[in-house]
Formats: sequence, structure tokens, C-alpha cells
Amino acid sequence: MQKIKAYIRLARPHQYLKNGFVWLPLFFGNKLHQIQAVQMTFAAFLAFCLAASSIYMINDLRDVQEDRRHPVKKLRPIAANLVSEGEAYVLFFMLVFIAAIIALGLLPLGFAGVIGAYLLLNLIYSFRLKHIAVIDIVCIAVGFVLRILAGGIAAEVYISPWIIMMTFLLALFLALAKRRDDLLLEDMGNSTRKSLDGYNFEFVSLSMGVMVSVIIVAYLLYTVSPEVMAKHGTHHMYLTAFWVILGLLRYLQITFVEQRSGSPTMVLLKDTFLQVVILCWLLNVYVLLYLIKHGGSEVS
Repeated sequence: MQKIKAYIRLARPHQYLKNGFVWLPLFFGNKLHQIQAVQMTFAAFLAFCLAASSIYMINDLRDVQEDRRHPVKKLRPIAANLVSEGEAYVLFFMLVFIAAIIALGLLPLGFAGVIGAYLLLNLIYSFRLKHIAVIDIVCIAVGFVLRILAGGIAAEVYISPWIIMMTFLLALFLALAKRRDDLLLEDMGNSTRKSLDGYNFEFVSLSMGVMVSVIIVAYLLYTVSPEVMAKHGTHHMYLTAFWVILGLLRYLQITFVEQRSGSPTMVLLKDTFLQVVILCWLLNVYVLLYLIKHGGSEVS
């Protein structure tokens, strides 16, 4: 039983929240009530969860020595010697194989190309790019964009530049917040990653401020875009901007005041304020897109 628990921890199922981005094209594409689209999106979500877990295993294998010097990461299964490196490699190939079966057997061929690109990008990231400042956070952001593209292919929804741009910017913002937490750990004598040589508090803080400003402006422009209003059949999307701004301000507070932005996933799982804001945003969008007036089947 202890070994099974270690395997599950190694897979990091709590990180599957990130794969929720796969569902956004379905949601914004007005296909939430179409059973086939939901089924295809669920298959895409499952494939990405398996692929993500496989990458976490490779990442832990690569960083095992660094993790053992980290105050929190030293408890990871491989670093804590709860799972051997051989077992981790076996699990990695098993998860990739199952993800490939789902991608090739249940989903359009284009999805297999996207998830293949996701795996390749993250393998290169784990072996090299994660140690290059700025490039590391860009890789993280591209990974989120690939999730959006995969969801669009699965649900057969067109992905517009709006959702790609805002997803990329939001992911950059979250990655920067995580780097700031890494810098705090380094100040306490816990060296975490080589790429931190290319960051300092001033750079990260300024970059986060820029990202927040651009995200808010981009989202406001999105909500009042004539094209978007025409496609979704509503002139009231701007009302949802309130929740976006509130959520971003809360995350800034968590980062700069509470100084606990090390894991965006854990922040979301533990912060009731953010959970309520995101739920209200989703409900607000749902009411506008599904209950008041239906739009087209494009993600704008």
C-alpha cells in the first residue's frame, strides 16, 4: 500500500488542475451541452493528465539531487527513496504508451501531434531549457497554449488569437510568481535551480506587474471586441472582467504579501477566495453564453 501511495504521489494528480485548460475551448465554443464534444474533451483531458504525470516523473529523475536539498521537494518519492529510478522509468513508459493509445485511437490525428509536441517540449525542458532564465517560463507558457489547442481539436472548436494570447500571458504571470518563490527559498539558503541566476526580485516583480497590466487590457479588449460580441451574441461580456481583475489582484496579494506562490496548483486548492472568484467568473460566463443568448462555435 505504501508503494502504491508513492506511485500516486509521483504522478502528482493534484497538478491535473492545469489540464483544466483543455476544457476551455469546449466551454467558450458553446459546446458544453453537446455530449460527443464533452466525451472527446474528456478523452483529451485524460491523455494530457497521463502525459503530464509521465513528464513529472522524468523531471523528478533529472532533479533528484537538487530536490534532496530543497525543504519541500526532498519529500518527493524518488528523492526520499520511496520509488527507485528503475520503477520511475517503467511508469514513465507505461503512461506515455496509454496516452498514445488514447490520442491515436479516440481523438483526431491533430491531437496526437499536439500532445506529441507537448511531450517533446517538456522533455527538452527537463533536460536543458529549465536551466535557462526566461526561456524556462516561456516553455511553461507554451505548454498551456498546447493544452488549449488540444482542447480545440478534441471539441472541434476554432481557437482564435484571443484565447491563445491570454492563456500565454496568464501562464507567464503564474510562472513568474513561482520563480519569485524560488528566489525566496534561495535567500534562505536553499538553492533550487540554475536558471535563478538570471532572475532577481526586481526583475520578477516588474515583469509580474507588466503581465498583470497586459492581461487586464487584453481581456477588456476581448470583451468589447465587435467580433466577439457578434459571435457570442451578447454585449455584456465586459461584466466578467470584474472577476478577472479581482482574481489577479488576489494572486498578487498571495505572492507579495503572503509570499506563498510556490505552487499555483496548491494556491488554488487551498485559497477559498480564489476558488470563489473563479467559480463566479465561470458562472458569469456560463449565464452570458448559455442562458441569455447562444453564440457560435468558436473560441474568441
